[in-house]
Amino acid sequence: MTRKSDGPRRVLVIDIGGSGVKMLVTGAKERRRIESGPAMTPRRMVSEVLRACAGWEFDVVSIGYPGPVRGGRPIADPPNLGTGWMRFDFAKAFGRPVRLVNDAALQALGSYDGGCMLFLGLGTGLGSAMVVGGVLVPMELAHLPYRKGRTFEDEVGVRALERHGRKRWNKIVCDVVDRLSAALLPDYVVLGGGNAKRLKTMPRGARLGANENAF
Repeated sequence: MTRKSDGPRRVLVIDIGGSGVKMLVTGAKERRRIESGPAMTPRRMVSEVLRACAGWEFDVVSIGYPGPVRGGRPIADPPNLGTGWMRFDFAKAFGRPVRLVNDAALQALGSYDGGCMLFLGLGTGLGSAMVVGGVLVPMELAHLPYRKGRTFEDEVGVRALERHGRKRWNKIVCDVVDRLSAALLPDYVVLGGGNAKRLKTMPRGARLGANENAF
């Protein structure tokens, strides 16, 4: 799976989510996907990704990680996946150089159109990042208190969608966007993640992103 020519480096991009792991390599037109979930450990992720990517050639790996990252390494295990991520040697496991960033930050970069942008990822949980003047600012807004003893993620994540129903969940998302916009003063908000497409009414100052932007 290594490249032998002297052409441009081929990048394998991996977007790790709470329910699935999506992959795309430079030059390919279609993504590949494997299931994830509470039993997904980093070792299992690497093994299944390499199996799913059979036939793809790549030189380096870019990973969008569903949790806080500092200095290119996870500083906490993802709340919706297995354990062991913080001490795992991704470069050794893949046999390639690896760059790891927060998954929301990865999609935020691909969604950026200039100015000050707030990105919110509506998926299994809630991802967040800002890009200000071209500078990426990863954030962890999901676990801040929102109301009634619940966090922002508690009220806009997939469990909230199932608990409240689509209509009520949509209203809460609009309220959360309003509150975070008032606090952070972005020029615009981009909503990504797998559940963003389920919004019937868009919050003020927000537009839909696309999961493809992560790639």
